[in-house]
Amino acid sequence: MAKTLALAALLLAMIVASATMEGAQAICGMANEDFKLCQAAASVNDPTDSPSAECCAALGKADLGCICRYRGVAGIWMRIYHIDPSRAMALPGKCGLTMPSNCS
Repeated sequence: MAKTLALAALLLAMIVASATMEGAQAICGMANEDFKLCQAAASVNDPTDSPSAECCAALGKADLGCICRYRGVAGIWMRIYHIDPSRAMALPGKCGLTMPSNCS
């Protein structure tokens, strides 16, 4: 159990570091700036009712299947940035995008 938690923490640190490094590759087709475009609609505190057009455009270019695979580990990362994981996972639907059927 401790080894699994340590591995998850290491993976999380690597994801955060890669997302914040200048010139870092995108995660699931979304750069750090793209994630920031969606932050207001998925915020824990005082979220907007709907995602912005810019957020939806960024999500439209993202690999939604990849985002599903990151959901468990990214949930921890999202909380660090005051993002509600449930609201974040609802954003594609609010943008008229369909999540993969195996992403529940």
